[in-house]
Amino acid sequence: MKITLVAPRMSLRPMDSEFKRHMAPSISLLVLAALTPTEHEVEIIDENIEPIRGYAKADLVGISCNVDTFERAKEHSREFRKNGSPVILGGIFPSSSPELAESHADSVCIGDAEPLWAGILKDARKGTLKKRYSCDFEYPVEMIPRPRWELIEKNRYLYTNLITTSRGCPYSCEFCYNSCKYMQKKYRRRPVRAILDEIDRLGTNHVLFVDDNFIGDRRWLIDFLDRIRALGLSWHAAVSADIGKDLRLLDAMKETGCRSLYIGFESINTESLFSVRKTQNKVHEYDNTIREIHGRGIMINASMAFGFDNDHPDVFDNTLDWLVRNRIETMTGHILTPYPGTKLHDRLKMEGRIIDRNLRNYNTSKVVFTPKNMTAEELLKGYLYIYREFYSVRSILKRRPEAKSQWIPYFLFNLGYRKFGHLTSKLGRYGHMGHIGKIARRLSYGIG
Repeated sequence: MKITLVAPRMSLRPMDSEFKRHMAPSISLLVLAALTPTEHEVEIIDENIEPIRGYAKADLVGISCNVDTFERAKEHSREFRKNGSPVILGGIFPSSSPELAESHADSVCIGDAEPLWAGILKDARKGTLKKRYSCDFEYPVEMIPRPRWELIEKNRYLYTNLITTSRGCPYSCEFCYNSCKYMQKKYRRRPVRAILDEIDRLGTNHVLFVDDNFIGDRRWLIDFLDRIRALGLSWHAAVSADIGKDLRLLDAMKETGCRSLYIGFESINTESLFSVRKTQNKVHEYDNTIREIHGRGIMINASMAFGFDNDHPDVFDNTLDWLVRNRIETMTGHILTPYPGTKLHDRLKMEGRIIDRNLRNYNTSKVVFTPKNMTAEELLKGYLYIYREFYSVRSILKRRPEAKSQWIPYFLFNLGYRKFGHLTSKLGRYGHMGHIGKIARRLSYGIG
């Protein structure tokens, strides 16, 4: 069979540049390709890199989408089906809201595809696709294969050094997809030997671990870090804000080459965190956590969200002051967004507070609900304000790390990616994004 796998074009937020679309390929599609027997022909089309031309007929088309790319996925599905190609939708949005997705395709895949893909291919060959395939059961994580990186043009992406070590998250914050009823709540780790094999095949010592929460199983992680200690890696990961309570783990991270951590602080207001059941975050521990991380030479990308029911208009200045005072190297800001299928969406819908149902706007840069203690206009204005001020030249200079060895990666991100990203991203046209990534890694960490 001919199988076409599609990643729809993502929407950009006001602070984003084309770097965002060229950041990395869809690992989920590369994994599906790896699960496909070699007797089948597999084509991967990433609309962030190149447009879809002609909607050539295939025996099966798989489209993976998030909430803000769902409308685009619907358009692609319609065109492929016009040409007689059966379409299955998968990814975060169809998994969280299958009832909204299934009328726009021949089939939907709910949850992890690894244990379902063989059956989907078998049914597609016979022309008997089911309306739904649901991973509502546990399966051995050994089934997760190494992505087929050879199917993409690596030089068109900044990063092709991504590795997933786990599935899921031990927490169920109301605004997160992990709170959806169709999502499995169990946190699972892949076998260490499989991850080590992937690292060995990457061809670089610079690794991005792209788990929802890298520290979800700390006993496993300590063992894993011990296994990579001798590899000479420089690596990055996303972790929950309770990382600071385990200094032994932080020591192991430093010793094995951790360079930066993306941390879900989300808010400096305890009541705001509790309103969405993010109870693992302890605001009174934040400053000490940051000191412990910085003291080990690790930089921080703070994830912050705005628009919680306990947020007032002063939340933006208060958060900005906190970020600058703690010399947070980078910040990723979000307007609180009630993704369909989450507990937050269900609650706001019941309260009659959803004001925008255009899913293209659900990309964390638009206000799609009525805030409680500020207007929608104040929320949007404050969100744009904190981004503008945080990435001002004055703030960038004030927040620079004490260690001069961190200045190159710090200024490359703050100036090259955020402040002047719309200009520097033009250097990456015509298939040179990969070269930019290699140059940045060489300058920052001395590795290619």
